Amino acid sequence: MSKPISISELTEDEARAELARLAELLSKANTLYHTADAPDMSDADYDALKRRNAEIEARFPHLKRPDSPTDQVGAKPADGFSKVTHAVRMMSLGNAFDDEDVADFDRSIRKYLGLGSGESLAYTAEPKIDGLSLSLRYENGQLVQAATRGDGEVGENVTANARTVSDSPQHLQNAPEVLEVRGEVYMSHADFEALNARQAERGGKPFANPRNAAAGSLRQLDPEITRSRPLRFFAYAWGEVSEPWSDSQMGAIERLKSLGFSTNPLTRLCATTQEMLEHYRALAAHRSPLGYDIAGVVYKV
Repeated sequence: MSKPISISELTEDEARAELARLAELLSKANTLYHTADAPDMSDADYDALKRRNAEIEARFPHLKRPDSPTDQVGAKPADGFSKVTHAVRMMSLGNAFDDEDVADFDRSIRKYLGLGSGESLAYTAEPKIDGLSLSLRYENGQLVQAATRGDGEVGENVTANARTVSDSPQHLQNAPEVLEVRGEVYMSHADFEALNARQAERGGKPFANPRNAAAGSLRQLDPEITRSRPLRFFAYAWGEVSEPWSDSQMGAIERLKSLGFSTNPLTRLCATTQEMLEHYRALAAHRSPLGYDIAGVVYKV
């Protein structure tokens, strides 16, 4: 395969063709990852393509396509499930590839908030669990609906399946009248290995990795199959809520924990970008003992 032309050297016609190529590649990758649970490229390769697309759009903004991958979140829900329109859209994350990107993130947030470089601003840094996003909706403390992210606007109704996940409580005490809890369904390394061993004993096809196993297990049309799979859930965010939830991200996580949700104990409060990067490097250096797959670190104000 020939090396892609440098973005700075692209002509307008070449840029238009490249954006079309990238849109097709990334759309296929989104469908394979989010709908078929069978990705055909690594996260790093996907991120590199998406970044190239964004950089071409920045140089040629008038060439941005209506179906630009920059504006896409996930993929359309699969057939076989009823659809759920999210009351609050499930957004995607921005990417940081190096230390300077993290510094740029901090500068952009400070500019947006009107804060100077020396003023206090805290961030949370949490492991990015490599699984499937899930939104759990509670009304009067009862779990009434569960939905995948889908394309961010519309997801798949997997309520019956989510009820089989041990870390998703059926009932909440002292919760708001309406509360949507968002997080990640995943599978631990030990549970994944045990599942593949059982698959082998039955002569079944082994799963490629824990993320595919978790996503495929949650998105079964038969909830009893999901029940037989060792799925777990980390809560880390919220959607619609009928009353003020918390005045800080760390406070929100603590409140989720108090309601009985599993939250990631490796989430840290960071006062500087240096602390944010140090936590990332510490997690990167000790991934194996975690017992589950992560795909980086998420920073939130």
